[in-house]
Amino acid sequence: LKVRVVRSSPPSSQFKATFQESYQVYKRYQMVVHKDPPDKPTINQVRLVPVSFEDPQFKSSFNQSASLFAKYQMSVHKDTPSDCGENEFTRFLCDSPLEAEHAPNGPECGYGSFHQQYWLDGKIIAVGVIDILPYCVSSVYLYYDPDFSFLSLGVYSALR
Repeated sequence: LKVRVVRSSPPSSQFKATFQESYQVYKRYQMVVHKDPPDKPTINQVRLVPVSFEDPQFKSSFNQSASLFAKYQMSVHKDTPSDCGENEFTRFLCDSPLEAEHAPNGPECGYGSFHQQYWLDGKIIAVGVIDILPYCVSSVYLYYDPDFSFLSLGVYSALR
């Protein structure tokens, strides 16, 4: 048995070289021990989209995200449709006081507010609203399709 300590932040070359293999071990563990379904979202089905109406990915997924937010709020929190309309969604989860910044020594995506979208079969099933800052990542909110609650997307998002 050989044990290695591999720096994950910032990612070392060893971390990058062994990431896929480590991920496969994690996924198998989750399926065997925790009985996760094999179609639980994978790293390839997660998109980090800047919260900006200038960003094409954000604009093209806005309606789907807003509809999912309303479905979640009404099902999980028992909000009325008027409590979770497009304006409320924009005010609560799209308007951010953070300004996007791309520092030369920062992450490739830059700093700012993001929607971490979880896609399955061409459909957004969860969105984690996060702020990426120089010394931390802040989870602002997570909403998901209640039809997929069996995937424990809140736990998956927190671990991710």
